[in-house]
Amino acid sequence: MSKQEDHHFANVFSAVIGILVTIAIVLFALARHIGGPFQAAQAMADKAIQADVEQRVAPVGAVAVAGQDNSALAIKAAPSAAAAPAAATPHNGEETFNAVCTTCHGAGIAGAPKYGDHAAWAPRLAEGKSTLYQHALQGYQGKTGVMPAKGGRTDLSDDLIRQAVDYMTKAAQ
Repeated sequence: MSKQEDHHFANVFSAVIGILVTIAIVLFALARHIGGPFQAAQAMADKAIQADVEQRVAPVGAVAVAGQDNSALAIKAAPSAAAAPAAATPHNGEETFNAVCTTCHGAGIAGAPKYGDHAAWAPRLAEGKSTLYQHALQGYQGKTGVMPAKGGRTDLSDDLIRQAVDYMTKAAQ
């Protein structure tokens, strides 16, 4: 084959591709032109679409005007307040440690002794378990750190907190 034949083939191939792309664009435009009114009529007939549009274009708030009837302007609770999920309640000391205590005792945040660190737990263990229970249940502010009451989860039972303390101290012994 010669260069002239290759050049001729490339020109014809480019022309065919250009014609096919042009036909595709024309068909797409024709379909949009013909189907547009039907699509708009269907959207206007669908109540769910209308409600969605009305909700999106509704005003964000309303203004109460002195001297006018403002009874329709009821105060509504924020939707996120009612939908806040409750934290899962652990069932034993290990689960309590993993769900609550590991936040500070896993990394040693706020002066918390790390889980399994014998040297950090030794002075605390010397004070006795009753003192550890009291600090865990009621909170504690010492020279080296802060322990919030029940690790910040005041919804947990005292027994679960004691089990978590036992779990942590068992690893530190």
